Amino acid sequence: MTESSGLSRRGLLGAVAGVTAATALPAAPAWAADDQRPGAVNRPKLDKYDRQIVSGLSSERALRHLQVLSEHIGPRIGGTTSEKRAADYIAGQLDDFGYQTRLEPFPVADKFTAQIFDVRGILPDDLSWQAGAAPGGKLDVTVEGPVRDVGAATAPVWPADVAGSIVIADDTTAARPALVAEAAARGAVGVILLPADQVFPRRASAFSPSGLTDAPIPVLGVAQVQKRLIREALAVVNSLPLRISTTSHRGLVSNNVIGERRGRGGANSPIVMVCGHYDSVIGAPGANDDGSGTVLTMELAKVFSRISTNATLRFALWGSEEQGLIGSRYHVAQLAQDQRDRHRAVFQNDMVATSWDPAITYWLLSFTGLANTATDAVRAAGQRLGYDPQLVGPVQRGASDHQSFQEVGIAAANFSWRGEISPAFLEPPYHSPEDTIAKNVSLERLQVSMELIGCAAYAVARS
Repeated sequence: MTESSGLSRRGLLGAVAGVTAATALPAAPAWAADDQRPGAVNRPKLDKYDRQIVSGLSSERALRHLQVLSEHIGPRIGGTTSEKRAADYIAGQLDDFGYQTRLEPFPVADKFTAQIFDVRGILPDDLSWQAGAAPGGKLDVTVEGPVRDVGAATAPVWPADVAGSIVIADDTTAARPALVAEAAARGAVGVILLPADQVFPRRASAFSPSGLTDAPIPVLGVAQVQKRLIREALAVVNSLPLRISTTSHRGLVSNNVIGERRGRGGANSPIVMVCGHYDSVIGAPGANDDGSGTVLTMELAKVFSRISTNATLRFALWGSEEQGLIGSRYHVAQLAQDQRDRHRAVFQNDMVATSWDPAITYWLLSFTGLANTATDAVRAAGQRLGYDPQLVGPVQRGASDHQSFQEVGIAAANFSWRGEISPAFLEPPYHSPEDTIAKNVSLERLQVSMELIGCAAYAVARS
């Protein structure tokens, strides 16, 4: 069992319940076991084992967990207090489901974040206003002032009334030091750097600006959508006062959360793992990336808690994936070879519920590009569920936690809804403040993802 810190699981659920009625929620799917799924080309042909899984799954129950993670906790930056609150919540759920649950801690690098507060209440409040803070700027401070737009950092146009203001400018790395120094010299209390727009469907993420040393004022890096909204507000109001605060997070420890139930095969039984990562990037509530994979894992853990399997089941949520698969690589590095050899299949779920219309393809992503037990099992489950034509792969692609396992020869794959042309086509809210339930989650896609992975994992685990 695990020890929890911070707000309790029940406290989090209670807090979410109070705001649920005011939250725009996606429509819940409603189909019977033998109904043709939305977008599927065939009716399902389920066996009795599949029926055990699909009859127990609830996307609405998963949604309640997602509300806790993405709405109440919000951005879950690796090693920070917000990530730890999420880890404790997940661990409490796995405990309640009856699993032997543990936190697996590991060190991670310092983080630097900022928060933007709209003094007049003009900016939209349906997205995150967290941003990155420059480690070379002034940290752990709060300042307030009206926004002054100086245009491009490479050739700023300085208004007369910079003193006491917060300067915004189109960022370039080379121009940062000179711009910040000039802004401080003119009496600005802070600088917000605006990223270059990316090519659709991508949008620039919030960032912690580098290249500064001992700047006397706080310096922030915002996301593309935050940049657009600030400039749109400036176009229609005489004054846009903001309050910005910066925070340094040092000496950090991130955690993997792992729940296990031993199979009928005993201490040396094969291992089947279902997993996702629960952290997010700065500024992103992470509803789809990867709150969706996290709640899929939690919902399957609940369903499998009532089903006997020959294999040992492990449900894992990785910390600090966004910083380079740190949590899953740490976990794999701790496994002796005989433990690695026990892994029959690892089903990694990363971004499994986007509501972006073009994301009609369910990708089977393998770091090696080759089929393995995990991809074969999901392909077979897709055929039984009537979804086979929409499943593409295995396609060679890493960049999620399946890579950590495949690097040492363990059968693993990542599963995700993405654009039909390439798995590189991720939805516009990816890694942005708009990765929210209302803007970027489909409960239909989440339900189908849970059915695909649940049926596949049971097929592997029961034999």
